Amino acid sequence: MKVIALKLYLLISLNVVAFAGQGFILPIPQKLEIDNAKSKLGEKLFFDTTLSKDKTLSCFSCHNIMTNGADDKKIAVGIEEKKGIVNTPTLFNAVFNFRQNWDGSARTIADQASGPITNPVEMGHNFADLINELNKTPYKEEFKLIYKDGITQKNIVDAIAEFEKKLITPNAPFDKYLMGDENAITQEQKEGYRLFKSKGCISCHNGVNVGGQLYSRFGMVKLIDDSNFGLYNVTKEEEDKYYFKVPSLRNIALTSPYFHNGSVETLYEAVSVMLKYQVGRDTNPQEINKIVEFLKSLNGEVNYAK
Repeated sequence: MKVIALKLYLLISLNVVAFAGQGFILPIPQKLEIDNAKSKLGEKLFFDTTLSKDKTLSCFSCHNIMTNGADDKKIAVGIEEKKGIVNTPTLFNAVFNFRQNWDGSARTIADQASGPITNPVEMGHNFADLINELNKTPYKEEFKLIYKDGITQKNIVDAIAEFEKKLITPNAPFDKYLMGDENAITQEQKEGYRLFKSKGCISCHNGVNVGGQLYSRFGMVKLIDDSNFGLYNVTKEEEDKYYFKVPSLRNIALTSPYFHNGSVETLYEAVSVMLKYQVGRDTNPQEINKIVEFLKSLNGEVNYAK
């Protein structure tokens, strides 16, 4: 991680123009290849409170896919009003992330789907009991039509993950701009994009998801005080302390509050903090506002209709 941190710091410090090319952010594809039978089964599970121990929460309870794919709480809240330790990440476009969860503890969206079900402060269930419960319902036959071995932990999360692959948000104004429509975004948003590149933000926030492709320390230039050790909680490597998966900026204007600890309410403040602590750049309010306007152009279409 130290080598990664050094390389990233040098990229930011030297303002390497290779990262400033317009093509370094890529448009979201219109759709992904999906197994429809699995996806429909996963959709049903996604909305089913049976997955929580006390039957009060579903995946949808924390990931509102009718709005922003997350919730509006500072910190995630589970069964019996138990509080977690991180802000709920959006599920929209999660399929494009290189790892899932703020600390990267899940490698795939299927891995991520199993975590909340068994986490005692989230859904608080266990798969042995859950499978017994589901086998007493029509799910038993539904699973057998798709999976030869019926209801298993692997098959439950596989179905949910297949549904979550549908949760992409294409056709953002900025995507249209990338594909050649010069009028898809405003002049202020174009200036914000130029600043986003020149200030070094694009060093971490790039690719299809405008982020989600690497870990970075929370405060590269000046460490931000935090009780959450991030990636260290997974690796137990001292050099990984305070490293978190860089979040996607897709639909970022809709997912307040911000950061892994939900400590910031407005997008303006989030940009200000990152410019100061992450890239170490002096930026005036006018420039920050332009960057915020650019970020708004990353709001895509919610590709889901129940």
